[in-house]
Amino acid sequence: MKELIYPFKTKPYDHQRTALNKSWDRKEYALFMEMGTGKSKVLIDNIAVLYDRGYINAALIIAPKGVYRNWVANELPAHLPNHILSNIVTWNPTATKTQQNLLDSLFEYPNEDLKILVMNVEALSTRKGTAFAGKFLNAHKTLMTIDESTTIKNPKAKRTKNILKLSSLAPYKRILTGSPVTKSPLDLYAQCEFLDPVYLGYSSYFSFRSRYAIIQQRSVATHSFQQVVGYQNLEELNKTLNKFSYRVLKEHCLDLPEKVYMRRTVQLTKEQKAVYADLKKWAIATLEDGDITTTNVVTQLLRLQQVTCGYAKFDDGTFQELPNNRINELLAILEETRGKVIIWANYIYDIKRISEVLTKEYGRDSYGTYFGETSDDDRQRLVANFQDPNHPCRFFIGQVRTGGYGLTLTQAATVVYYSNTYDLEVRMQSEDRAHRIGQVNRVTYIDILAEGTVDEKIVKALRKKINLATAVMGEAWREWLV
Repeated sequence: MKELIYPFKTKPYDHQRTALNKSWDRKEYALFMEMGTGKSKVLIDNIAVLYDRGYINAALIIAPKGVYRNWVANELPAHLPNHILSNIVTWNPTATKTQQNLLDSLFEYPNEDLKILVMNVEALSTRKGTAFAGKFLNAHKTLMTIDESTTIKNPKAKRTKNILKLSSLAPYKRILTGSPVTKSPLDLYAQCEFLDPVYLGYSSYFSFRSRYAIIQQRSVATHSFQQVVGYQNLEELNKTLNKFSYRVLKEHCLDLPEKVYMRRTVQLTKEQKAVYADLKKWAIATLEDGDITTTNVVTQLLRLQQVTCGYAKFDDGTFQELPNNRINELLAILEETRGKVIIWANYIYDIKRISEVLTKEYGRDSYGTYFGETSDDDRQRLVANFQDPNHPCRFFIGQVRTGGYGLTLTQAATVVYYSNTYDLEVRMQSEDRAHRIGQVNRVTYIDILAEGTVDEKIVKALRKKINLATAVMGEAWREWLV
């Protein structure tokens, strides 16, 4: 492997240099770099090298909704070399005249600057977004990237189908993710098909599934179907991936402190136990102010977890708070903790309740909230305040699916999970908001779990997913909460 000599804007770490050396001139490549290892910089350096050598004149970066603006606001300004003249435009489906002019500028000639279009992956589910991406790809020699490529792991999803059709228009393609396998090895097929279907050696998803999944024929009443009951040939799959990907874990490449996991167990109150037992047994519970009914297993698990968090959501959409020990346990943790703290919660109700309690205990300036209703300006302001060691904002209270991607929150050395999600990708992403480049302390993760409830089932399910993912990627067993 020949060493690439290039005037980088920011000096790469050794593992970033290795990734670039392996991939820079490849038509298609996968950067399976764990969160916090700086895969965004590797991609930007790759774009710069290809542009300077005349191989491309444009880049299309597709990322999740909670991440894509971070490319424009932080990553590209930080790492794109100053000598490269660029025109960076963010996709906006409800374009004003000014925004439309910016989009139109991507097609101006004879303008030799590097054209960069950044789109949210959700836009590729729409006809308008897909059409514009196609127009951009047809007009330029483009490197097309899917950031957090598990967003296209479902071959049946509309955005996946649209992206796969567009991929043939890009002479260079990259996928980026730290967790390519979040549910099963089958997650890999669509991600790798985006690069090139020949890489995996199978012409269809079903032939790929037959090779790596163990399938049994099942019947329910008059309906017959095939069910995946296990996986096989994972070592072979790992060797195939190694031919067109680079995998790096933080523990192998960065001098980062280790992660420390802790559990704080709470008991349900008698009020919680009564509602929890009824919901679990009968899928319905009746309180003085209303009824809670669950119509399927998913809804039942959702309502059970909400009860463990200390509230009940009625069928009419209203809420009732239940006496609980969870919020008191959170306060006890915060009293024991020095410095800034990230608090992740699954539900908006929890975020608002935590905010009320922290206002009383520490004052309104002590925290900020980050969830779906938070405006873009408020989000950026909160991150800046939290990252400022001299600012009084000590607590970052975030909804894990909204704030768990794309943020750098390295001022925190303590991360509390007030409630968890079954989604391994969301969990791992949120963990690494604090544990990434720039962190100088050991990061402690504390999960608040109600004993003998769905809380424990969730973390056990996450543990199983981690075991499966490490087997596919050929990695050693990793320590985690359980």
